[in-house]
Amino acid sequence: MTSILIIDDEQNLLETLRDVLQGPGQTVATALDAEQGLRRLREDGADLVITDILLPGMDGIEAIRQIARLFPEVRIIAMTGGGGIGLDGYRPEAITTCAYLQAAGRAGAHGLLHKPFGLKQLREMMQRVLRLAPLQAA
Repeated sequence: MTSILIIDDEQNLLETLRDVLQGPGQTVATALDAEQGLRRLREDGADLVITDILLPGMDGIEAIRQIARLFPEVRIIAMTGGGGIGLDGYRPEAITTCAYLQAAGRAGAHGLLHKPFGLKQLREMMQRVLRLAPLQAA
């Protein structure tokens, strides 16, 4: 049984992803922000976290850093459609969608997806990421 945690502040996307991924061999939990996602991960665990990068409060880059540090066995897929930000949303490490995804990779994400993506693309990414050999604890 594969347990998946999806973190995104878009309720409709959370519900859609949960509905299409929930099924035989997979359980899916959701969180609307990074703090809630980290709480769920501490309480219930997960094999895979799929997280948005642009989140209210703690952003997805910091969430990925924390997940990679605290739960090194958990695989992480980062997703974003962001990049069209104004000056008030400026973040030096992530100005375009590609930069956001590159920053997520540097933070510890094992897979990167640009929104919008198709279900086939997501499933292929999940299979690839979950096939990675478990990380060894230091």
